[in-house]
Amino acid sequence: MALPVFGHVGSYRPGDTFRNRIELALSGMHRPRRAGVCGTQQLGAESIVLAGQYEDDDFTEEEIRYSGNGGRDPKTGQQISDQVATTGILALLKSVETGLPVRVMRKVPAEDGGLDVYRYEGLYRLVGYSFGPGKSGFNVYVFRLRPCLPAADAEDLRR
Repeated sequence: MALPVFGHVGSYRPGDTFRNRIELALSGMHRPRRAGVCGTQQLGAESIVLAGQYEDDDFTEEEIRYSGNGGRDPKTGQQISDQVATTGILALLKSVETGLPVRVMRKVPAEDGGLDVYRYEGLYRLVGYSFGPGKSGFNVYVFRLRPCLPAADAEDLRR
């Protein structure tokens, strides 16, 4: 089992793309081939994937609103029950506590018009969460993530 990495992996940087979830897993950027969260309840989340499957997700330049997992109908993808804090949600809750960076991948259309790809968006910090009624009326966890400042920018802020 690979050791957890909270930060960039190898030479991969924001903007790099991956053809599919298998490529993401083999690169070490996001090891689970299906789960949206890579992490543990004890250490926190290392990475997440935004794949457009949850209606309460929202991605802007300033902030990502990432809903937890569970409660969806496997056939329709519709939210049909409240979410329960299981592995992925527990890892995200731990990351709110630790403040460790989380790698964010997002499913986007390929530039050449081919199949969708997964793009590395960069490092983010979980800055909070809520648990309450989502768009479908069921209780969902919604986590707020903000981009980490590059090291040079962070250094300028300390002066």
